[in-house]
Amino acid sequence: MGKTSKDKRDIFYRLAKEQGWRARSAFKLIQIDEVFNILSGVTRAVDLCAAPGSWSQVLSKKLWEPSENKDEVKIIAVDLQPMSPLNGVIQLQGDITKLETAEAIISHFGDKKAHLVCSDGAPDVTGLHDIDEYIQSQLLLAALNIATHVLMKSGTFIAKIFRGKDISLLFSQLSIFFEKVSIAKPTSSRNSSIEAFVVCQNYQPPQDYIPQKINPMIDDLKVITELTESEVNRSIIPFVVCGDLRSFDSDMSYPIDENYEHTEIVQKPTAPPYKEVLERLSQISLKHEGFSVNKE
Repeated sequence: MGKTSKDKRDIFYRLAKEQGWRARSAFKLIQIDEVFNILSGVTRAVDLCAAPGSWSQVLSKKLWEPSENKDEVKIIAVDLQPMSPLNGVIQLQGDITKLETAEAIISHFGDKKAHLVCSDGAPDVTGLHDIDEYIQSQLLLAALNIATHVLMKSGTFIAKIFRGKDISLLFSQLSIFFEKVSIAKPTSSRNSSIEAFVVCQNYQPPQDYIPQKINPMIDDLKVITELTESEVNRSIIPFVVCGDLRSFDSDMSYPIDENYEHTEIVQKPTAPPYKEVLERLSQISLKHEGFSVNKE
């Protein structure tokens, strides 16, 4: 947590310090739980992109501390960065885009799987919303990929998203794997922030779906879906962006080069619906300027 004057005015920043939370983001998970009751009955949980550990801290206090049989409670925190220890939390330093990380998580659960997989991870924002949303969506896909390996059926998945124009597409894609998908905006999340959280409940992957190792930043998803004999994997159509961030942005206006030469369109409309309107406007304009208009 920072020490700027804005932070000092932030009520959740102050409350986090007073109540001993590692970061104000702890309140986001607490408030999501108050609405969706996601921690009820959970004894096996995975916190992805966990550092500095505020969500793992919530899981420890809500799941491990009140448990009468603490050996039954397994909380796995995963991050590329090292994290200070927490009671009841097993820490793994690893990359969530790698299958080895999923296998390391599963090894701690034995023959069981997680009730809950959550991720509060986000990239270092650039301020360019299109780029930030793209990178965040790839991080979400990596977290979902881990969840398909370690999450039990009927389990819950929670992850941070950046709200954008493609939110309905995200909703429909997650609905393939979960019975209920909601978008939550905790009151502890600043109104000025475009962040929100997708709460996916009752994990029900399509029948015969086979979880695969996917690195969303480098893998060709179309090729990946062909690597198994499962027809279901092939039928889950990936959303693929054609082009990359180096290409033109269709929402931007670009300056015209000084050597630009105007080129007529290849084929003008043969009978455009606006033709009659333009002719009438032209006639009205001529009348106002004192010219008589003769219609043939």
